[in-house]
Amino acid sequence: MLSVGDAEAIILNFVQPLDHQRDTEVVDLFAADSRILATPVTSPLDFPHWDNSAMDGYAVRYEDVQHSNAEQPAVLEIVEDIPAGYQPKSTIQTGQAARIFTGAVIPAGADTIVIQEKTRREENRVFILDAPKPQEFVRHKASFYQAGTQLLPAGIKLNSPEIAVLAAAQCPKLSVYRRPRVAIFSTGDELVTVDQPLQSGQIVDSNQYALAALVRQSGAEPLILGIVKDDPVALEKVITHAVAIADIVLSSGGVSVGDYDYVDTIIESLGAKIHIRAVAMRPGKPLTVATFPSRNAINPTDAMNRVSTNSPLYFGLPGNPAAVLVTFWRFVLPAIKKLSGITENWEPVFLKVRSHDELRSDGKRETYLWGKLHLINGVYQFHKAGGSHSSGNLINLAQTNALAVLPVGKTLIYPQEEIQVLQLSSGE
Repeated sequence: MLSVGDAEAIILNFVQPLDHQRDTEVVDLFAADSRILATPVTSPLDFPHWDNSAMDGYAVRYEDVQHSNAEQPAVLEIVEDIPAGYQPKSTIQTGQAARIFTGAVIPAGADTIVIQEKTRREENRVFILDAPKPQEFVRHKASFYQAGTQLLPAGIKLNSPEIAVLAAAQCPKLSVYRRPRVAIFSTGDELVTVDQPLQSGQIVDSNQYALAALVRQSGAEPLILGIVKDDPVALEKVITHAVAIADIVLSSGGVSVGDYDYVDTIIESLGAKIHIRAVAMRPGKPLTVATFPSRNAINPTDAMNRVSTNSPLYFGLPGNPAAVLVTFWRFVLPAIKKLSGITENWEPVFLKVRSHDELRSDGKRETYLWGKLHLINGVYQFHKAGGSHSSGNLINLAQTNALAVLPVGKTLIYPQEEIQVLQLSSGE
């Protein structure tokens, strides 16, 4: 049984990011939110595009106003009004000024802005009541960005600030990585869909819905393959199809040691190499992670649906709903993020915080307890969710945003003791 750290290292070592040439697509800027940029972006534009004013006031020559004060103000002739979007017509000469507004082009001859609060205007004259600093409130051309240099690097997630930058740089279309495709199915004779009446002994398949939501939130595309009964022939058919069309396959259930747990046997018969069979964690001990040698060797008939020649990564997740979510957050999410082409921040995010509650574990396996992070007096505290923390209890997982991590050998965390928590985030 592998440690959590060893399992994570094995999984992420097998994940190869999407190819920056083969696995890309061009999208409109309005559709680029949360996508991963595939190629660096440069712009032919300088930022600012020209020298402009950072404030409302007057464009002046510094040498004309450098000794100004309220008792002896410099008095300048106003020769032009320059609103934003207007091209100045005048060149500012000695003893002259131009009324100017924020963002407007600074006229030739001027080198400094005096804000209007430090002036007094009388008809076409302005009195400078306080000496400015040289070049004060002037935003110089190319001081933010120089045309032709890299504006944004490849491998970053495009959020609203990046979208704004790209719009300002007049980049209407972008090359982004395609979304990773993640096949999802659940196994078990006891499972039914959400619209079926429950019979004795049956369970609604919540795992497929939870995984589909998590996959979408991670920026990937879920491929829903349904419920598969505990039948080797049916399982082999679905797995064969899944590994042929997806980058990652997620199955839940069927990976323990029961008489009806067929997943490991079937994927090995299809040529998979199993690298992980169990992890020393709670919940989530039964976890299968496998790789396949070649898509062509699995099912040549699915060639038309194939998205990549890369071998898919197979995760056989536990069947219990809490264990499914914990193992996704701990292992699958960083794998999807690394696969997506993002170059940094795909590792799990751990924080050191204070525990509001007493936390217990048997100390035999790395234990994850779910709850909420609250900011109290400037310090984050972890509040454990109430009720049972059984791997089968899905109910108290609602509204949680963190997992407290109790390492092997640690059986007790006292209130206000510092702990490590895994911050739950699917996209960032």
